[in-house]
Amino acid sequence: MKKWMAYVLTGCLMGAMLSGCAAAPAPASSEGNAAAADADTAEETQEGGTLVMATNAEFPPYEFYDGEDIVGIDAEIAAAIAEDLGMTLEIEDMAFDSIIASVQTGKADIGAAGMTVTEDRLENVNFSEPYAESAQMIIIQEGSDVTGPDDLVGKTIGVQLGTTGDIYAGDIENATLERYNKGMEAIQALTQGKVDAVIIDREPAKVFVSQNEGIKMLDEEFTVEQYAIAIAKENEKLLADVNASITKLKESGKLQEIVDKYISAE
Repeated sequence: MKKWMAYVLTGCLMGAMLSGCAAAPAPASSEGNAAAADADTAEETQEGGTLVMATNAEFPPYEFYDGEDIVGIDAEIAAAIAEDLGMTLEIEDMAFDSIIASVQTGKADIGAAGMTVTEDRLENVNFSEPYAESAQMIIIQEGSDVTGPDDLVGKTIGVQLGTTGDIYAGDIENATLERYNKGMEAIQALTQGKVDAVIIDREPAKVFVSQNEGIKMLDEEFTVEQYAIAIAKENEKLLADVNASITKLKESGKLQEIVDKYISAE
């Protein structure tokens, strides 16, 4: 009955570390000039360039709007990585299910949106080492007969399109899924009685429950998973650099400081 209660235990996905080699000057050639141009472009990307982050700013406390600015855990971690790489961060807000494609096509350098590593996503992009752990949680109306994951059989469940809540809810026997572009839209459907439950990440779930009367979050976790940063498969240097930056942030305590700023220790 609990076949969907699979734990997403993702190991660190490390990119190949590329090293530069000094060489004696060689006669100029068209191939040599092209290679030099490519090297200059790569260097510009890493030093003094712009790091474009694709996200979905409907996922507090990881990313959300404060006035016209996108803030949150992912935004601050990405800003710290960009600073470490000598780059300027630019954040592009889009639908969650467009993030992977944006990274694949080069419209964005990284994807960070409380994104869990899954086998399906790994077919399209690489992931950095994990930087946070979370869980998918169940939100219900007060007075609901749903007391745990087993009670979701045959129910109508609201999820955010393309999220792991969407993915894993599909394994629930005889359940009907209602997919929404934003997590808040799923919550609104719950408060209006259009769905029996919502499955969404723990920290956003806490925020939504605190902001809406008449709903609550169950104590039992639906899944446990880890968040990482999506990077195009061919961009191994950026993957290695991002992993190195994440390691620095962890060792310095800066990463935990960012998390603690948005998530209480309760």
